[in-house]
Amino acid sequence: MTFSFKRLALLAAMPMFLLSTQATAQSDADPDREVLYWYDPMYPQQKFDEPGPSPFMDMDLVPRYADPGSDGASISIDPSVTQNLGMRLATAQQETIRHTVNAVGTLEYNQRTVAQVQARSSGFVERVYDLAPEDVIARGAPLVDLFMPEWATAQEEYLALRDIDEPQLLAAARQRLRLAGMPAELIRQLEQSGRASTVWTITSPIAGALQELEVREGMTVQAGATLARINGLDTVWLEVAVPEAQVADLQVGQRVSAALPAYPGKPLQGSIAAILPTANIDSRTVRIRVELPNPDQRLRPGMTAEVSLAGDEQTALMVPTEAVIRTGRRNVVMVAEGEGRFRPVEVRIGRETGEKTQILEGLEPGEQVVASGQFLLDSEASLRGLGAPAMADEAAATPALHEAEGTVIGIEDDMLGLTHGPFKTLGMPGMTMPFPVANMQLLEGIEVGDRVRVGVRESDEGLTIERIEKLTSSDSGNHDGHGGHQP
Repeated sequence: MTFSFKRLALLAAMPMFLLSTQATAQSDADPDREVLYWYDPMYPQQKFDEPGPSPFMDMDLVPRYADPGSDGASISIDPSVTQNLGMRLATAQQETIRHTVNAVGTLEYNQRTVAQVQARSSGFVERVYDLAPEDVIARGAPLVDLFMPEWATAQEEYLALRDIDEPQLLAAARQRLRLAGMPAELIRQLEQSGRASTVWTITSPIAGALQELEVREGMTVQAGATLARINGLDTVWLEVAVPEAQVADLQVGQRVSAALPAYPGKPLQGSIAAILPTANIDSRTVRIRVELPNPDQRLRPGMTAEVSLAGDEQTALMVPTEAVIRTGRRNVVMVAEGEGRFRPVEVRIGRETGEKTQILEGLEPGEQVVASGQFLLDSEASLRGLGAPAMADEAAATPALHEAEGTVIGIEDDMLGLTHGPFKTLGMPGMTMPFPVANMQLLEGIEVGDRVRVGVRESDEGLTIERIEKLTSSDSGNHDGHGGHQP
């Protein structure tokens, strides 16, 4: 494969480890060691019987030696190559971590502090006070005046019996007042004043926001009809949607910190009051409920909040996140065994905290893993067939699409020259190299100098671009996985 547009531009930006590898390859092979085959480190699946220039990159093929000391489960890398790679090791060690879930929540009314005001008996609306839904009212604020004709006869009977020394008859008359729907306070007023009243001023039993006022002057209301609905504001609910995969780490009583955009620099503290039983099938989230005090009524339902839910501290085995090679089917780390020997180990990972990842299985405390340059070691391990069962499963599946951002340095036919950042899912660092493009339509509108995000698919032939997205300055670094050119 010839990539003719300006080899110099590619070589000038090529990482030093490739140039060093090329210089090594140009020297004669070690006559004391058996050469199994020759290969290009960027395309290790392709083997060659003779030395010579690579058909893929601007470099010479390098030898693969037979290693008599190999145990079949590890690989050896020449110390000079590992030095040129800038390979960095990290130690797997036990650390104390606190799992924190960050989510977005919304303030809502506390549905436990709701007052439903109803008519106790049939009557007529004589007056509706100057109120409207969403008005904030005090406890005892008047709502409506009702005329109650049924109360007149019962009150007159009670007053007629009050001056007769018949306690039983008077008690029966008082009971009829209660059965007619008269509130206890109106009965006390009747006993004290001795004057009958057929107009009842209905007041709010709690302070809060008036949600409904379903009456108008002149209306007839029946016993039990709803006149108004009031929501209390002394406390509010903060409802938070948490990804269902993280719900297992939450429990009632767990601390919660909420930051409201309306009140910057004044975070609110609370605790989880309930984890609701139903998951949202569309967003795959579970709602949790936090009850917050609202004495000065600054918290208004409908406001949003950035919520941080801090879990309990625990001890976990941690390695740098960059040390984990993710293939989509398995997770691998390269364990350093000393004297230039490395062994690929499949691991089961847990949480990511900061720039570190928890290892649940596969490593022991104190083992050293490769934290940079491990993508070439993984290529060597794949080449030698290490971890064959897992890799056979991967081969049966559709290869994953790996993404990185970069700058276009040249376009020729179906080839795109790119100075790119790291392909994190491949464990591949940033460099400058040419890529074949799966479909020429992907190059429409792409010009030299453009900042782009590319999606490449890995195969036996190497990496092929299958998606290109032109970036603006505001897009760069904010990958959302959508958009772009696709055939």
